[in-house]
Amino acid sequence: MTAADVFGLHRAHLIGVAYRLTGSIADAEDAVQEAWPRFAKAEHVQDARAWLTTVVSRICLDRLRSAAVRRETYVGSWLPEPLLTTGEDEDPLASVVRSDGVRMAALVVLDRLTPDQRVAFVLHDAFSLPFNEIAGVLQVSEASARQHASRARKAVADAEPPPRAALAEQQEVLEKFLRAMSSGDIDAVLELLHPNAVMIGDGGGKVRTAVHTVSGADKVARFFLGLLRKYGYPEAHRPVLVNGDLGVLMPAYGEVTARVTAFTVHDGKVAAIYDIANPDKLAHVEF
Repeated sequence: MTAADVFGLHRAHLIGVAYRLTGSIADAEDAVQEAWPRFAKAEHVQDARAWLTTVVSRICLDRLRSAAVRRETYVGSWLPEPLLTTGEDEDPLASVVRSDGVRMAALVVLDRLTPDQRVAFVLHDAFSLPFNEIAGVLQVSEASARQHASRARKAVADAEPPPRAALAEQQEVLEKFLRAMSSGDIDAVLELLHPNAVMIGDGGGKVRTAVHTVSGADKVARFFLGLLRKYGYPEAHRPVLVNGDLGVLMPAYGEVTARVTAFTVHDGKVAAIYDIANPDKLAHVEF
């Protein structure tokens, strides 16, 4: 088996690692591509999967640290790049989105961690990398690597998103929610929103969406119905799988720019809405 064949066998796994670390499909693909020439030149690699995971993680750590600096001047909320899949097993990213850890709700929680905490937590808890190897990635002692993971674990536990609802339940709730929205019936919309529902928008200061998080069912309902009164209902929208959950892809119409909207459904209600409108994060999406 050639080096290219071996690399190809692990590519989906590496994309999954890199995407969970960075929250960016573009950064994930770049990191994996950057690892290839290093692997091609390497000699006496006994465990290719572990070796490649370590190399990709180091590349992602550098990107995370750069992103942390950029976010200091970012306008509004920061959301991960949406990962759209077909739902078919032959989709090359199908194995990536099966994990609860790549759900939009889970990635938003990871985004609150420091770069070192995120890397330590993801590599150990999601991919079972031993701490001595994680320490090598972070260039710290093994004890420090354990401490980073422990702090991350506590932060994640304190903000753990609800478990993923079955797709059939998501479809039923989302269809009802969109019908209620199209009719402008605020009572029907409120009935389908969790009392503690949140709406988070990411326009990056380039396009319009909510700059600050909208919290509470009443405020979320009034926010969306206000948009509908001003811009009309987006007839061309269509359902898509966003990070393994049901969402909506909406091409541009009128004054409204194209966007991908992801949802979290919990207990038969919409618990969170993530509106990704920053065009930089939608470059890979076909509208």
